Amino acid sequence: MMKRQISCLLLAVLLLLTAAGCGKAESSRESDDGEEEKIQIGMSFDSFVIERWQRDRDVFVSVAKELGAEVNVQNANGVVEEQKKQIDYFIQKGMDVIVIIAIDPASLRESVAKAKDAGIKVVSYDRLVDNADVDLYISFDNEMVGEMMARALLAEGLDGGNVIMIGGSPTDNNVPLVEGAFKRVMNKHHVGILDSIHADNWRAEEAAAYIYNNSDKVSQADAIMCGNDDLATQAVRALAETRQAGNMLVVGQDADLAACQRIVEGTQVMTVYKPVERLATRAAEEAVALAKGEEIAGEDVTLIDSGIYRIPYIGLEPISVNRDNIDEVIIGSGFHLKEDVYLNVPGQMPE
Repeated sequence: MMKRQISCLLLAVLLLLTAAGCGKAESSRESDDGEEEKIQIGMSFDSFVIERWQRDRDVFVSVAKELGAEVNVQNANGVVEEQKKQIDYFIQKGMDVIVIIAIDPASLRESVAKAKDAGIKVVSYDRLVDNADVDLYISFDNEMVGEMMARALLAEGLDGGNVIMIGGSPTDNNVPLVEGAFKRVMNKHHVGILDSIHADNWRAEEAAAYIYNNSDKVSQADAIMCGNDDLATQAVRALAETRQAGNMLVVGQDADLAACQRIVEGTQVMTVYKPVERLATRAAEEAVALAKGEEIAGEDVTLIDSGIYRIPYIGLEPISVNRDNIDEVIIGSGFHLKEDVYLNVPGQMPE
């Protein structure tokens, strides 16, 4: 009887210790040496072909590190299947949050569902994975981008003229938002859209190919709306070969250095500057908050419909940049250096 009582007592003690250990594991992340583990964030980029993405990456990683998180950055190089593998890898590694710069949002809905089933928070960065239960979509106001492009052309006298649209990837859900807003303004001012094409995977060389292969349409156009500055770079180079650069109104977005140089040179009318430091900083802050189980909150946070889901959305405001404000906005903010912007026109460099 005594042996049975001792056995029962030992068993009860063992069960209590086991339960206590389980409760501790669930309440905090701790390493084997008892230190609290850092928040783990997985970040999958479309590619780094577009100049701005490297800035986004560097700022996001730096801010996340300051907030006590580690970021595993992966580059899918524009390959959807590779991006799916990266997300699967993040799920297997038990990341707290996965941040996705989607190549093809529609193709990643199942990947988002897998991450959510595993209890991982998901952030759609700059491009929305629609019809998916993401925890946050953070971007710039893309409709405002399109409106800014249109109004910049109108300010140059395009009212009643003709424009060609060379857009970005058709799988990028930001593209129809930008183009829709651009077309609405153009229609109000009786601007004819001679043609509209899209560059698959944002391949900039397709802009140059269009200029070379459609000389008749290009000769009838007064302006070219480019989906980003990388496309504008190739378009202007092709125009230069036919001595049309500077006579054709060209707009883009992202404030790439080459675009800023063209603005002061006179071969590009404007670009849309999107302060990626603000976007990446805010995204990193919200990702860490999500990892801690905190709610997304703030005066600029709204809920939007994404298919069957209503998701938190933060839309930051872009800035239209032209020859009149480039010194203040681009150089004054430190986004590009003065000597780099005015590299090809040193005589016009401001004091």
